[in-house]
Amino acid sequence: MALIEIEGVHKYYGEGANALHVLKGLRLSFPEGQYVAITGASGSGKSTLMNILGCLDRPTSGDYRLGGRDVSSLSDDRLSEIRNREIGFVFQAFHLIPQLSVLENVEVPLFYDDVPRARRRERASRVLEQVGLSERLEHRPAQLSGGERQRCAIARALVNDPRLLLADEPTGNLDSKTGEEILRLVEELHASGRTVVMVTHDPKVAARAQRRVRLHDGEVVEDTASPGSGEGGAS
Repeated sequence: MALIEIEGVHKYYGEGANALHVLKGLRLSFPEGQYVAITGASGSGKSTLMNILGCLDRPTSGDYRLGGRDVSSLSDDRLSEIRNREIGFVFQAFHLIPQLSVLENVEVPLFYDDVPRARRRERASRVLEQVGLSERLEHRPAQLSGGERQRCAIARALVNDPRLLLADEPTGNLDSKTGEEILRLVEELHASGRTVVMVTHDPKVAARAQRRVRLHDGEVVEDTASPGSGEGGAS
């Protein structure tokens, strides 16, 4: 079953003759449980595509179906619900709240979903143990290493048990050793059945995914399986 279906998606910024045409009729389908790397040079459209997949932006035209539902024309409130319950985000810059503890940072999505405090604590503690931060629950982000901050961000992304994990350059702010640890964690999450879509400029990182989609000037110019993945390109 396809979790993500993009059909004829165009994205413009601005209007009239000066409008910037960023995505040019994209057609992609990602099966549930696949690990996909989206690559391309700066300005290729990969971040715009990620924002649309994450329901942070809408296509100017075309359809985006998530789990069989057309989400391209939903209300802002409904998109917010989908983002909070079905999509986990991991960013290069972590985006942790400095005034909150590690545990409180991970609880934030549950707070907005009106989950009772005791259940918030239990679920946040469980995913922090999963990412190896059970000894850091009361620390603030400033007291963590870069790798620990990214693990905290991954735990926050997982706390609502989303169907889709979107990672935007998750190793970009990390040294090579710590980046390797984060990539192994992402691979473990995928092996457990999670659908992962990662934006990366690093071909070595992209090669570790099952599938690589390369964009150039808003169009798909390559869609291939990584060696040994056993996965073919999509439609």
